[in-house]
Amino acid sequence: MAPDRIDVRKTYKLYIGGAFPRSESGRSYVVSSSGGDPIANAVRGSRKDLRDAVRAARKAAQPWADKTAMNRGQVLYRVAELMEGRRDQFVAEVATAEGLREAKARTVVDRAIDRWVWYAGWADKIAQVLGSSNPVAAPYFNFTIPEPTGVVGIVAPEMSSLLGLVSRLAPPLVAGNAVVVLASETRPLPAITLTEVLATSDVPGGVVNVLTGWKKELVPVLAGHVDVDAIDVWGVPADLRTDTELVAADNVKRLARRPAGVTDAKFDWLDDRASERPEWIAAYLEIKTVWHPIGT
Repeated sequence: MAPDRIDVRKTYKLYIGGAFPRSESGRSYVVSSSGGDPIANAVRGSRKDLRDAVRAARKAAQPWADKTAMNRGQVLYRVAELMEGRRDQFVAEVATAEGLREAKARTVVDRAIDRWVWYAGWADKIAQVLGSSNPVAAPYFNFTIPEPTGVVGIVAPEMSSLLGLVSRLAPPLVAGNAVVVLASETRPLPAITLTEVLATSDVPGGVVNVLTGWKKELVPVLAGHVDVDAIDVWGVPADLRTDTELVAADNVKRLARRPAGVTDAKFDWLDDRASERPEWIAAYLEIKTVWHPIGT
């Protein structure tokens, strides 16, 4: 009879600057399934880890913004292709994290992949929707041009570990921003697997940075960091929400919120009409107006 053995649980890492560093703090925490069984260890990221992630995002932001819109769309489409290749792993992790039956988890994963494709297709179209050539009563051309905001902080939805994350992550990337993501605290494994996809895709290192850890420690630092230009507070816990928005306002960040009356727990991420919205891309674009004299 084979002796009983203790499972060796994997300890996952952070994703910063295209690499997988351990936390400088050396801390981790146990991640449990929806049924309460320990399944892995996740890094408990620190303030320094978050500052490192913002630094990596700032370095990557301008080169990513300088790529052509078509190229950004191609790069993001490649992410969907690689997710398709790891579909079964995502299904297993989503089912375990969210307590879903396999068929429902497969639907969620398929929709997450399709949502990447949907947003990737907007990369070379959003400027045509938001931009324009404006009529003016003077011998000038007047153009409205959308430009990326810069570095965007995303506090990922807590309940929807993959589909919700993809729905909030894709819009700022399509717009040409670099991002720092705080993954779901209780359900981080699908987000970590997504970083492994990103690392083997064409997405340049630093364009997406993902941290795991306790939101009560990391959210105030993200909101207060002066080199973060915008923050998505969808996944901020209710007890931190007001303080987070006040801190973000103090350093003049753009703020993206959930729609009024919507809770994280009850939002239906499978509803394409609610989740596939060009307005979510526009939230991370600055609208610039350019005047140019008409030549003779």
